[in-house]
Amino acid sequence: MNPTQQLHDLGQSIWLDNITRGILDDGTLAKYIAEDNVTGLTSNPSIFDKAMAGGSNYDSAIADLLAHGQQGEELFFSLALQDLTRAADLFKPAYHHSDGLDGFVSLEVSPLLADDTQATIESAAALHAKARRDNLFIKIPGTPAGIPAIEESIYRGVPINVTLLFSREQYLAAAEAWMRGIERRIADGKNPQVDSVASVFISRWDVAVADRVPAGMKDRLGIAIAQRTYKAYRDLRATPRWKKILAAGAHPQRLLWASTGTKDPKAPDTLYVEALAAPDTINTIPDKTLLAFADHGRLRGAMARDGGECETVIVEFKAHGIDDAALAGQLQRDGAAKFVKAWHELLDRIDQKSAALAPRAAGQGARA
Repeated sequence: MNPTQQLHDLGQSIWLDNITRGILDDGTLAKYIAEDNVTGLTSNPSIFDKAMAGGSNYDSAIADLLAHGQQGEELFFSLALQDLTRAADLFKPAYHHSDGLDGFVSLEVSPLLADDTQATIESAAALHAKARRDNLFIKIPGTPAGIPAIEESIYRGVPINVTLLFSREQYLAAAEAWMRGIERRIADGKNPQVDSVASVFISRWDVAVADRVPAGMKDRLGIAIAQRTYKAYRDLRATPRWKKILAAGAHPQRLLWASTGTKDPKAPDTLYVEALAAPDTINTIPDKTLLAFADHGRLRGAMARDGGECETVIVEFKAHGIDDAALAGQLQRDGAAKFVKAWHELLDRIDQKSAALAPRAAGQGARA
């Protein structure tokens, strides 16, 4: 049996951490869906930047959008939605088969809005309305400014992928925002089915401490943090408050593992996929990791619901000077800064492409 089928049977969804026009046009994404049990995908500015740098797949669309007066961020979101709505349509069978729990794609609000709660709320609503797809998440970072934007967006009926979470505490804050938004909808007589996932980043923990701990401790902290968070997730799902929300008709917010490609060249290329196998969760993985796991991955059972030995492992790292609470905050701030950098690089690439394609766009505009 394909290892991806084993994960599916365990109760974990596999999403692709990638989107390009190329994999839509050449059937690669459809193949992943048919053969590797991929039931959703995520995107971010870096992914789109790499996609546009990879050739001329976007040139015709850019020229057309330029001819219609679009540029900069507006042009990018139009391009991104062209890809993501096509992908969302491919995942519609998974969406319907799961009664709306699976089959999603994700689009991120501008990282430049990370500290502006109100602008994030407005952007999330506008992007979701423009997409016109029920199975499209808007990504909002679970930062201090993002948490109230998540609650309000959920209340307004916008499906949210909470991104940039790095710890149990950050996850619980995101879950609390989702619950408050749903509870407000219930209190006001609104439909409580506003879907959400909470994305916890894993491998960046191990990258951050790789040079600070002995070789035998490498590639262990991220998994321990995931185990601790999974226990909190399972505990929360068992609370009367959570059960009351679901009894009212809401879908559960699901836990999603992100940043699960192996960064350490000495570690197994399927390390995080195998370690993070857990029911009622999602793992979003890059193409290379997906293909590696499908080829030679081994499922060794499900993650322990009680966290296993995670606290013992975290204590070991504390003994080597690793303050996990402080590092979680730093990783979130660094992650937000990386998204801003990637956003500027993406807009610079669009500007360069736009300048090169301006004559072509002018010709299209004249013919129109």
